Amino acid sequence: MKAIRYIIYTLLLPLMFITSCDLERNPMDQFAENDFWNDEDNAILALTGIYKSNVLFNSPEYSPSDWWTYGGLLFMEFPTDNAYDRRGKNSNFHKMTDGTLLANNGYISNLWSNSYTKIARANRFIEGIDKLTSAPETARHLKAEARFLRATQYFYLSQFWGDVPLVTKTLTKDEANTVTKAKKADIINFIITELRESTTDLPRFKDLKSNGRASKQAALAFLGRTLMADKRFADAASVYEEIIELDDNIIDPNYSTIFLPSNENSKENIFSMQYLQDLAGNALPQHAFPVMDGGWCLINVGGGLFEAYEFTDGTPFSYENPLYNPDNLGENRDPRLDYTIYYDGASFRGKVYSCHPDANSPDKVSSGQTTQTGLMMRKYFDEGFNGNLNSYGANVPIIRYAEVLLSYLEAKLEAGDAITTTLLDNTINKVRGRSSVNMPAVTETNADKLRPILRNERRVELGMEGIRYWDLMRWEIAHEVLNDNIFGAPFPGSERVSKLPDGTVDKYGRWYVGKREFRKDKDYRWPVPQSEQNINPNLAE
Repeated sequence: MKAIRYIIYTLLLPLMFITSCDLERNPMDQFAENDFWNDEDNAILALTGIYKSNVLFNSPEYSPSDWWTYGGLLFMEFPTDNAYDRRGKNSNFHKMTDGTLLANNGYISNLWSNSYTKIARANRFIEGIDKLTSAPETARHLKAEARFLRATQYFYLSQFWGDVPLVTKTLTKDEANTVTKAKKADIINFIITELRESTTDLPRFKDLKSNGRASKQAALAFLGRTLMADKRFADAASVYEEIIELDDNIIDPNYSTIFLPSNENSKENIFSMQYLQDLAGNALPQHAFPVMDGGWCLINVGGGLFEAYEFTDGTPFSYENPLYNPDNLGENRDPRLDYTIYYDGASFRGKVYSCHPDANSPDKVSSGQTTQTGLMMRKYFDEGFNGNLNSYGANVPIIRYAEVLLSYLEAKLEAGDAITTTLLDNTINKVRGRSSVNMPAVTETNADKLRPILRNERRVELGMEGIRYWDLMRWEIAHEVLNDNIFGAPFPGSERVSKLPDGTVDKYGRWYVGKREFRKDKDYRWPVPQSEQNINPNLAE
């Protein structure tokens, strides 16, 4: 009953907080405000509405509705070398890095709009919660959560747009239509202050019943991300040390299960987007499953991610290495490959997946509504699931402890600190060494040589989790990495081939999909949505 009430509250609350303008004060005529804030249950209900304000349940997410839904988080792999959207050039995700990003891109418009909707609700909550005088301790806790939620929205806005309006109070319509941009540096300082101060009143991870609510560790993790992106590496290292020293989180021994409903409350998952099968589920299976399972094959893994997984002896992947087996792509490879990806001849959901270009299969790699790369995503899926493809209950991790450890090592490295074997063993080797992975330990202590090893480790450990795009942007290498051909799986010797633009065939038999053309002078910052510029000339580029 409690779960059902929670879902009903979540779905109903947005109706109470309808906005007519993203930056505008939400109308108050649906209830008496003074009476509303006198009730602790109402305050909890209102906070829930901030968490879930833009989320779609039991329905395919055709456009990103929130940074933390599968459409706003996992689909951010599409602009990167990790994944490919089956819709190709028609996808607004693809346009972010193919040289055609414009201010009329519908997806960046959605993310902007939804961020400011959530910020408006958080502002209003923060202004109202102080009226809850009957439960001051609860009020402080809830206010800290609202500040966390507001700060995380500004984190994403600052990372992808840079200079944006900094709105910290409810606005009239006229105010909303005339706001000006704040400098990115001011946004960053605001985020740092909000996250740091919110940790005082947020509970520790170990004291929460669900990783779907903000904890001290979640706030510190976002603070660490913010400092890393701002190149304040020594400060970031100190923040990550706080999380480590709290000792509430672990590296789960079983890598594959931390993405499944059976183990979604693992202590490794610091903060997750919550779903509940059949009541408030997601449509990830509908988007990702192959044709044989009734899916739309939208999520294709890129050949670049496939090639990032090392061989089991710790050597980098190479098609020339005798350990490579073209008939079994997962053989002799980092086990995380098979936990994340499936390919031609692999078993998925108890059946052999057939996508070979010469096969007589509805899933064969092609230009139609089937796989485009021959590589599909296994991560997140309980392969015994046989329910509604639009109402799957797996949570989507937003922050994992593995990221914390890898970020800590990166912060220490970039701050110029000495890299010791002990530091490696407590960070990257703890991640690689979990029992279900058990990859050889990293021993490199030279910073310049360790950097590419660490970056690759982030790529494979966090593959298909929505981190890669942000990493490439903050490392300032997107213009190098995302200016190349897009390949899928290798099919050496196939009769049907996919030719390169010059008419040749890849020497390893890799399936050619297309090309990315990230523009160094334009694509590191998203344009303010044209619709917003039309309303408010102060936001013009």
